[in-house]
Amino acid sequence: MTTEPATTQDQTYDGLFQKALDGLHADGSYRYFAELERRSGHFPKAWHHGANREVTVWCSNDYLGMGQHPDVLGAMHKALDETGAGAGGTRNISGTNHYHVELERELAALHGKESALLFNSGYLSNWVTLGTIAARLPGCVVLSDALNHASMIEGIRHSRADKRIFKHNDLEDLERHLKALPAGTPKIIAFESVYSMEGDIAPIEAICDLADHYGAMTYLDEVHAVGMYGAQGGGVAQEKGLEHRLTVIEGTLGKGFGVVGGYIAASRALCDFVRSFGSGFIFSTALPPLVAAGVLASVKHLRGSSAEREGQRRAVAQLRSKLDEAGIPHITNPSHIVPVMVGDAKLCRQLSDELLNRHGHYLQPINYPTVPRGTERLRLTPGPLHSEKDIEGLVDALSTLWDEHGLPRQPAHPT
Repeated sequence: MTTEPATTQDQTYDGLFQKALDGLHADGSYRYFAELERRSGHFPKAWHHGANREVTVWCSNDYLGMGQHPDVLGAMHKALDETGAGAGGTRNISGTNHYHVELERELAALHGKESALLFNSGYLSNWVTLGTIAARLPGCVVLSDALNHASMIEGIRHSRADKRIFKHNDLEDLERHLKALPAGTPKIIAFESVYSMEGDIAPIEAICDLADHYGAMTYLDEVHAVGMYGAQGGGVAQEKGLEHRLTVIEGTLGKGFGVVGGYIAASRALCDFVRSFGSGFIFSTALPPLVAAGVLASVKHLRGSSAEREGQRRAVAQLRSKLDEAGIPHITNPSHIVPVMVGDAKLCRQLSDELLNRHGHYLQPINYPTVPRGTERLRLTPGPLHSEKDIEGLVDALSTLWDEHGLPRQPAHPT
């Protein structure tokens, strides 16, 4: 089979694509993908095929190492042997398996809600749910936090509903927007619990108070919190005893729970509404049953075990303490996310490369447009499987690079 040469028109379009890519290279924001091979039973170690060496991974969203937990792997092997590889169709065309139903029941129970609905990713669950509800509530207005994830933004945009963007975690600005809307206007306040780049946490209770006062629904994205916060891993809302005050709790199955997928937990009517009208749910092939089985095992384990959460908190505290001792600048926040601040895109990439190639530590540089220009950073997510030796090795490597590049140190945080 011969490949037809590109036409002049194709080459013209490719030139436009390449010009845009050249711009990303020039300003240091081009994204490189690392070819990693996770080693079962050895997380957070992985084999980096580009560097041809074993590395310690510091930027995984498998925050608790549940992606390699024996209970999860055992459940997936069992389900694979029982059901085969795929779901066989969309949920309404032969694709609803017993494992899907059991997982939805478990997620609803986790959050104290009547019902839950599975999606193929956390991105899809935000996009479909916000896009469907806001589009089909006549005159709906969505009030969206300025730092909401792209999936929430895209869902709101897809709905074509009116929107108001309030300043990040700013209750006064949120109330200003709420006051400006007529009393009978259907309203959704969409926000996150843990914000993944800054690591700060939303004032959930105060937002619920405003929602109650102004007659708004609340939509809380807990993707960076489920599994890791709350007595059973239900997230920050569970930790603060606020789950019953939220209309929708959205989460992922690919971070704290260590597998893949997304979901919402809400009233039976709301979940059925999204199930019945959300095209992104209706026309997507269902998650493979073996995936649902693995997540089910993970959720059940974390509902009954606090060891992973305690180990994560311990590792986070150790890393922050070591960074403080070394004077490495990082954002202080109450979460498990530790952003080490660099402030320059090209330098951020260079530091990341040197940490990998010279020291065996893998971190991704976080550059524009994920964060504003001038706030580029290395985002660290220590977990229960990072040892004290791992943490000391990373901070020693950072300290060496800070000296070599003449970067400023920060004074120790006051105790």
